[in-house]
Amino acid sequence: MPRGACDCHVHVVGAAGRYPMDPDRPYTPAPAGVQDLRAHLARLSLERAVIVQPSVYGTDNRCLLDALREMDGAARGIAVVADDADDRTLERLAAAGVAGVRLNLESTGRGDPDAVRGSLAKWSPRLAGLDWHVQIYASFQTMAAALDGLDALRVPLVLDHFAMVPAGTPAGDAGLARLLAWLRDGRLYVKLSGAYRLPGAAGHAARELAGMFIAANPDRILWASDWPHTNRDPGKERTQVSAYRRVDPAGLFAEIHDWLPGEALLRKVLVDNPAALYRF
Repeated sequence: MPRGACDCHVHVVGAAGRYPMDPDRPYTPAPAGVQDLRAHLARLSLERAVIVQPSVYGTDNRCLLDALREMDGAARGIAVVADDADDRTLERLAAAGVAGVRLNLESTGRGDPDAVRGSLAKWSPRLAGLDWHVQIYASFQTMAAALDGLDALRVPLVLDHFAMVPAGTPAGDAGLARLLAWLRDGRLYVKLSGAYRLPGAAGHAARELAGMFIAANPDRILWASDWPHTNRDPGKERTQVSAYRRVDPAGLFAEIHDWLPGEALLRKVLVDNPAALYRF
């Protein structure tokens, strides 16, 4: 891997006694700490990471902030903040290495485009002053509909997991065309990550989506592992621990080179784009 290569979407889950989870969380993951994260990065010859606040902590970002401190400059954070968070809270997060906020609609079962527009209209002016962005995890249908009417947005958007475009979506789909237009204009980024989360997608479909997004604008493409690969075991209560998905690191390594052929593209997506967006 090129020097400074970054995994742009990982989670850190701390010990339950020190970092209590939201009682209304949708599922319960096992601990996956900073030492585990460092081992994951070493296996893939990566040097940097973007730690994303998982839904199980709600707006309590203490585990995220402690993880950023332990990573000693090799990580940036994406926080989840309360609607009434004041400027001092945002400034404190920025000083700790946070570079954006996350809206997670998919994990909580929300799919209202108007709610997305409302949240973005509220946060855009405040985040623009911090040079932050908004990362969104939402269904393709929700996000494609929400883009209509967001022309005045003042911050970049980052869409998780291939923008959740279902496999087999026709090239002429109106929502896909709108998303690609925003990508070409440089108004949003797409993360090539978590192909197992895509509706109906497998290896070949993910590769086709990666190629389509890269062709639209390689300067707005990010790669991420989605480590430690959170999952909800069927039939378990939300307070029972769900096992992580088993994802072979060798498969991830091969995936990177399959989706990002050539040294120049590899460096752009793994090093240059994250450095610019997350200010490494």
